[in-house]
Amino acid sequence: MRNPIKKYKIDRLFFMSFAGLIAVVLAITVWASYTISSRELVYSTSVYQQRLLDELNSQLSARLVTIEQISLSTSRDDELVRFLSGRQDQFERYRNSKAIEESLATLTYSIPIIHGIDLYMDRPFYSDSQSYIQFRDRTSDEAEQLNQLLKKNDFAWTGEHSINSFQGKVAVLSFARTIMNEDNNKNVGLLVVHVKADSIRSLLAGHSSGVNRTILDASGEQLMAIGNEPGEAQLSEWKDKMKDNSGNFRIRKQEGGGGSLIVYSRLPDSNWMLVEVTPWHKLTAGSFKLAIVIGLIGVGALVLSLFLTLWLSKQFARPLKQLVEAMNSYLFVGPKPELPRDYENEFGYLFNGYRKQNERIEELYKSLQVQYEQQRRAEIEAMQANINPHFLYNTLDQLNWMAIAAGHDRMSRILELMGRMFRIGLSHGESFITIEDELKHVECYMEIQQLRWEEGLTYSIEAPQELRALYIPKMSLQPFVENSIMHGFHGRMHGHITIRITRTDDAKVCIVIEDDGSGMLPKSDRPPSRHTGGYGIRNVKERYAAYFGEQASIELSNRESGGTAVVIVLPEWTCRPDQKSRL
Repeated sequence: MRNPIKKYKIDRLFFMSFAGLIAVVLAITVWASYTISSRELVYSTSVYQQRLLDELNSQLSARLVTIEQISLSTSRDDELVRFLSGRQDQFERYRNSKAIEESLATLTYSIPIIHGIDLYMDRPFYSDSQSYIQFRDRTSDEAEQLNQLLKKNDFAWTGEHSINSFQGKVAVLSFARTIMNEDNNKNVGLLVVHVKADSIRSLLAGHSSGVNRTILDASGEQLMAIGNEPGEAQLSEWKDKMKDNSGNFRIRKQEGGGGSLIVYSRLPDSNWMLVEVTPWHKLTAGSFKLAIVIGLIGVGALVLSLFLTLWLSKQFARPLKQLVEAMNSYLFVGPKPELPRDYENEFGYLFNGYRKQNERIEELYKSLQVQYEQQRRAEIEAMQANINPHFLYNTLDQLNWMAIAAGHDRMSRILELMGRMFRIGLSHGESFITIEDELKHVECYMEIQQLRWEEGLTYSIEAPQELRALYIPKMSLQPFVENSIMHGFHGRMHGHITIRITRTDDAKVCIVIEDDGSGMLPKSDRPPSRHTGGYGIRNVKERYAAYFGEQASIELSNRESGGTAVVIVLPEWTCRPDQKSRL
């Protein structure tokens, strides 16, 4: 019985492919329209906000500069300075206080945005609690707070705060200015003009609703904000991105989200900066709706194209069905299924290719029979080759006894060590041996060299017992030791070789081979004909690359104290890799 799932996949192959292509094109179109419209909306919004903020900044600057100029002219009034200096008798001071109170009241009534004026002085007169003009003591807590603001300048604006008046709590912005006696350059008082916060807030809002705007002074301190005002940390972060002229930038949230668009206005002749913060999702809301409309149109087109694709897929799937049925009913022995031969398009090439493939399979089957016979002959020859190492061991053993009989102890020892090296090197055809066996192989080689060097060659091996049971490719260390003796100690009468094996933090084995020889010559100084030892080291590198890939590394370098250091890093293997692959 046929698998209905396979039948469905074959019948709908082109249908699903075309539908998927249309879906991808639709998604890209919606995304592109959303992105382009979002950029256009953001650009137009930022331009509009920039112009609006510049206009509002001009209006606010005019109002606030007017307050500063009025404060300046009032603080330099001779009559006010004489009154605050306290050089008049009590009656004269009382009469002047009334005149000054009346003058300040007239100023307050003439400018609507001024809520009231406070005059801080020594020995203040009593003020009517119902009056907008108040005489206050210079030693009060409020005066101390204002003096803190005036340490660096003789005038300063305070942020929005509330004051007590006969109307109750009133929100104001205050401008404080020090009054100086120019005759003796002495501070005689403090003039504070309270500006109605509602008036400034109305100017700051303009004709907009639900906006987030902030006004900053020349030092970057926030005086007033409407909407969701930014925190001090945000303002300090934005200061680095704000230039000397008007501009805008985008702040992205740290954890996802669209962030906000920051538009700020700083006019050339103004000390004030207006900042408007607009959430990004509000700017892109219109483009999102446009993307939805485009998406709905695309879905309708997709549904229409799917029906057309379904009909086309059936036309294309019919010859594929025939090919699949022929493949399912194919038998190596027996009649072969017939495929149509009247197709002149790609299906015709496909059918011809399938017929040629079947012919090729039959040819391969015949060639496999020949290869099987050849393999049997190769196995017989391999079993015959196993006799050769046995013959080699016996021959070395006979030579050893001959050397003992002749009294050549050194030659006997060399032949014995060579026999051990051959046994470990052959290792019954295994590619991996334990570190213990590899170290024995190196020790045999170095003992042979010691017999030649006598007392001039020394070596030391440091390897924990638990690492000696791990496996490494055989003949991994001897080529480097040989290279040290043949080249590093060339022309010398003594030399020392150290082998250290440790485990790294990332569960790898690190093997370090060091000598105190002459070290490696620069590439430019190496003679081109010097190849001794190069084949063995190159062979080790190639085998490590084939076995471990990038998990292993071999580095040769000169030691600072002289000589050569070889660092080999490879993964830990508790069993041979060929055995581990069969677990």
